[in-house]
Amino acid sequence: MKRLDVWLGGAASLALLYASWVGWAPFGLTPPSLTESLGFVTGALCVYLTVLENVWNFPVGIANSAFFLVLFAGARLYGDAALQILFIALGFQGWYLWLRGGENRTPLKVERASRGLLLGVAAFVAAGTAALWLLFSRVNDSAPFLDAAVTILSVGAQYLLNRKAVENWVLWMTADVLQIYLYATPPRRLYLTALLYLVFLCLCVAGLRSWLRAMSGRGAATVLEAGGGAVRG
Repeated sequence: MKRLDVWLGGAASLALLYASWVGWAPFGLTPPSLTESLGFVTGALCVYLTVLENVWNFPVGIANSAFFLVLFAGARLYGDAALQILFIALGFQGWYLWLRGGENRTPLKVERASRGLLLGVAAFVAAGTAALWLLFSRVNDSAPFLDAAVTILSVGAQYLLNRKAVENWVLWMTADVLQIYLYATPPRRLYLTALLYLVFLCLCVAGLRSWLRAMSGRGAATVLEAGGGAVRG
């Protein structure tokens, strides 16, 4: 079944890239740009690899961020554009941590975040959203509050993901819901990108379930502290 999913996903990706190349779209819709299509394909692949706990999600995610940097800058979504630059840097950090961030430079394992770490991330999300909302309101951002919220939620989620904290999926799901609305509504009308985030939302649900199963399969629960270390619960 997994092999069928890969073949179907690959075929759909090739069809999408070809449609973008020739400028075709069904039902009279505006054809997606090649940049948006490449963002769709690499984004879906990145989340799929993350669900599988495959470290190759990071190089694919770095490429995805580069495509969306170009796309969002053109749509005047400055917060999302700036976020891609940060994601590229966080992608390299996460790549290293997943390979060498565990005890004695071993690969990381899925853990639960401590209450202190979660409170810190929550405070960062609240304060960061308020600050960016004020900033984006002054630079002609097309959706200042939603753009600010998505930006900060995504940073918090990536921080937890880099440390393999299972709670990262909850933040990603919240950000995905906001982004579906943000990209599908005027004046942006980035319908393919909105569809991508709907796919992301479904994959996040699958990722949360998969990571919880991985934790339960190891037996004893562990808690990830803010500094990156894990303690037995």
